[in-house]
Amino acid sequence: MTISVLGVSGSPHRHGNTETLLDGFLEGAERAGAEIEKVVLKNLDYTPCKGCNACHRTGACIVHDELEGLFEKILGADCLAVASPIYSMGITAELKGVIDRAQYLWARKFMIKDLYFSHNHIMRHKGVFLSTAGLGWDTVFDAAFPAITAFFNTTGFEYYDNIIANDMDRYGGIHGHPTALAEAREKGKEVVGVLEHLLQKEVAQEKRDSA
Repeated sequence: MTISVLGVSGSPHRHGNTETLLDGFLEGAERAGAEIEKVVLKNLDYTPCKGCNACHRTGACIVHDELEGLFEKILGADCLAVASPIYSMGITAELKGVIDRAQYLWARKFMIKDLYFSHNHIMRHKGVFLSTAGLGWDTVFDAAFPAITAFFNTTGFEYYDNIIANDMDRYGGIHGHPTALAEAREKGKEVVGVLEHLLQKEVAQEKRDSA
């Protein structure tokens, strides 16, 4: 079984620092044998959450647009790599709109209670956050982490790791950073290796159980 890795780029700037970092991660994952796909949110037609709470009663979102297909891909992936640059000390509006629309999954888990992710499922699904920032502050990413944590929790992924690179203004962009792209490629290979190992253990256990 091939490991599937879905990259979601939340940057409105095509092929900029953050999307390039995501491309490095996906390149590493593909080299490790994964099946990769990248979705660029800028290219999708969708609207943010309306706050109507209809999903709390039905478990379904009343908005029908291209995020429906994206959520299907997210729930079908083994690894979800979410990328956003830091805008005004947080994630982009494009990515925040997607995270808010995931409220219907939260409603299914905690209100309707027809969606459940077991511990084994979560351990077998890894979430990685990738981000860049112009500022060199150590705290520049701090406001982004809670929203990303909530998103991975809602969609059934273990928050596996961050790939973050600040001080882009000083480095003149991601290609001027001494380690970020290499680290992204290595992390892509690493997470695929971890998932393959977990899958092998799962298959071996199933064989023992059926023997």
